Amino acid sequence: MTDLAIHAADCDISKRLCDQVRTAYETRTPLRIVGGDTRAFYGRPVEGQPLSMAEHNGIVSYDPVELVVTVRAGTRLSALQAALAEHHQMLPFEPPSFGEDSTIGGAVATGLSGPRRPWAGAARDFVLGTRVITQEGKLLRFGGEVMKNVAGYDLSRLMTGAQGTLGVLADISFKVLPIPTASHCLRLSMSLDDALGTLAKLGRQPLPITAAAWHAGELFIRLEGGTSSVKATQESLGGEPLEASFWASLRDHTHDFFNVNEGQALWRLSLPPNTAPLALDIPETDIFYDWGGSQRWVKTALDAQTLRAACQAAGGHATCYTPNAQGGASEPFTPLNVVLEKYHRNLKTQLDAHGIFNPGRLYAAF
Repeated sequence: MTDLAIHAADCDISKRLCDQVRTAYETRTPLRIVGGDTRAFYGRPVEGQPLSMAEHNGIVSYDPVELVVTVRAGTRLSALQAALAEHHQMLPFEPPSFGEDSTIGGAVATGLSGPRRPWAGAARDFVLGTRVITQEGKLLRFGGEVMKNVAGYDLSRLMTGAQGTLGVLADISFKVLPIPTASHCLRLSMSLDDALGTLAKLGRQPLPITAAAWHAGELFIRLEGGTSSVKATQESLGGEPLEASFWASLRDHTHDFFNVNEGQALWRLSLPPNTAPLALDIPETDIFYDWGGSQRWVKTALDAQTLRAACQAAGGHATCYTPNAQGGASEPFTPLNVVLEKYHRNLKTQLDAHGIFNPGRLYAAF
């Protein structure tokens, strides 16, 4: 048993949190849900009374044999990853941290995933169940601790990526996976067109690739899996060795690329697999291709309409990561179409009738 699990009982402040939410509901007081506050840049700013989750931390239960862990939302992401690593296990979706105070609740609420996402799955794919504080201040359990759990409304996965606008995440159960036996990272010098063609070709083969990116004339690949499979693929691809820390720098935006110049904004373009380079007036050096090309980080002074129109034409969307910076978009997220907006509004009304949970975080209207 980990130290986090031993002390988990002392860090259960769910009753206090329920009381705060209940009071906010009765008085129509907006709440700003705060964990480590390392992701405050993501989305629209929220004005409200802080609801701190930091003290609600610790591992509630962990079964390494069944590959299931249940953890309180205020638990630091680094602490949870260290506890899993003791049993040679990990969170497969490789969540970004953006700082030492990053919490697992914030990771789930934003729904962001790291370089492994196209090969392993997204954050919501590994959320088995949650305990959620509802608008009336009730602590309810949704989902369970098994992968096949289809009874009832799947609120657990709806909460993933909802940015705290539908309720307060109290506890979260995850499916975890073993850390791969072998790992090797490499870099290959090649043009963007050659890199995209190579990735498309490699994607049709059963290779142990768990990350792939391109920037400034270099293709970066991470191989993970069995020793023999990794070794054989490494010998086949060749290239120069690459430090494993490269992927953490890309995931957490500590790579030099993410130093945005004055007048520029940082954008995340989400596109279908095998999408060709978009016809945008942006230097190649200001674009970082991640997820084999499906996720593209862009530094540019181009306006939001131009970027979003190009993404939409390719079947994708664009998110501004620096909405308050000069050149950033007033709306960080792509506006919803009429049908989706209707469903979002209806869901928000059902789960947060008085609009107390992170009002305006996702969109100005709700």
